[in-house]
Amino acid sequence: MSFDLKLHAYRLLMDEPFFAALSRKIEKREDRSIPTAGVRVDPETAQFEMIYNPDFFDSLPEEQVRGVLKHEFYHLIFEHVTSRKPEGVTHQLWNVCADLAINSHLVGELPDNCCMPGVGPFADLPKGESAEWYLAKLIDQGKTRKEAGEGDGEPGEGSEGGAGEPGEGEPGEGENFDDHSGWSEDGDSPAQQAANQMAKERLKQAMKEAAGEAAQSAKGWGSVSGAVKKEIIKRLETKVDWKKVLRYFIKTSQRASRRSSVKRINKRYAYIHPGKKVQRQAKIAIAIDQSGSVSDEMLASFFGELNGLAKLAEFTVIPFDTEVPEDKVYVWKKGKSQAAERVSCGGTCFDAPTDYVNKNSFDGVIILTDMEAPKPKACKAQRMWMTDQRGASRPYFKTNERVIAID
Repeated sequence: MSFDLKLHAYRLLMDEPFFAALSRKIEKREDRSIPTAGVRVDPETAQFEMIYNPDFFDSLPEEQVRGVLKHEFYHLIFEHVTSRKPEGVTHQLWNVCADLAINSHLVGELPDNCCMPGVGPFADLPKGESAEWYLAKLIDQGKTRKEAGEGDGEPGEGSEGGAGEPGEGEPGEGENFDDHSGWSEDGDSPAQQAANQMAKERLKQAMKEAAGEAAQSAKGWGSVSGAVKKEIIKRLETKVDWKKVLRYFIKTSQRASRRSSVKRINKRYAYIHPGKKVQRQAKIAIAIDQSGSVSDEMLASFFGELNGLAKLAEFTVIPFDTEVPEDKVYVWKKGKSQAAERVSCGGTCFDAPTDYVNKNSFDGVIILTDMEAPKPKACKAQRMWMTDQRGASRPYFKTNERVIAID
């Protein structure tokens, strides 16, 4: 029977409330094309996922399986996956430095040949420093790739570590035992960059919930050190660029349509059939809470940003409170200001705009609100919530959908 990481993660992290809560938010997918395990951002869903070779985990004792899981989660926490490597630094060296920073917190929990400060080629390095600190130190010491513990293979030939496909090189002492090939690259497309940004926001929300569970658990934060706990709380306080998240949401809602065009030549039948031009546009519903919870400033910021996205979608404004006044629904045009005109001032029911969207053909819906109402029913279109800082930090209900603060 193949090794099932989902089942093992639940059992192995019972004494680790923070990591257990975080693990539930990370998709896990078996993939025998990689030699070990790694984390990455899925560009289609903007979700973090852990990919793993079941044979690798099957070969490890339980305490090392637990250690590898925590190692991968630390890569997410410290944003190694979504942050670009420093300019002019090789992937191999940066991978080693990222692992040195993480493995300092996992002494005795990992495979013996991992990169570890104070051991082997890193015997003179102290534990507990950042990846940037280790990078500066190794560069100052003039460490070569082989001296940094990456084995004898050329780039793309050595052990897994983000330097290309795994190959024939023998790993040296202090190797990258996990796969970093899904990490952010200098040449990432705008779509991948936007996916990374949205994944960071989702991770931030997952970390908030995990920190909350850890705080309420009798076992506290488990093995998370005081220094790392402080760093996590610091990262939870950083702001996310809501404008990038908005653009990504709209782009991922787009549908492709094809139409005939004489301007685009059909190369196979140039004189018989016209070519086909692919157009991508989305139908997006903008549902605005009319209970008085959406300020003029929030509306001005939101619709000001929408002006630059008009070519990507058709936007339909849907005012609502406990119902949708359909005679007030309209298609928004670029340049049109959105005054905070209150067409109704009742309570708030999120089922009202959801029912309207489900009855009509929309690709996505953005709800502007303070989040102060019960959780709505499921929506056929992808849904995102935009609110203020208070609404984002303390929503009335829990949701796996995106909740973004407009600042």
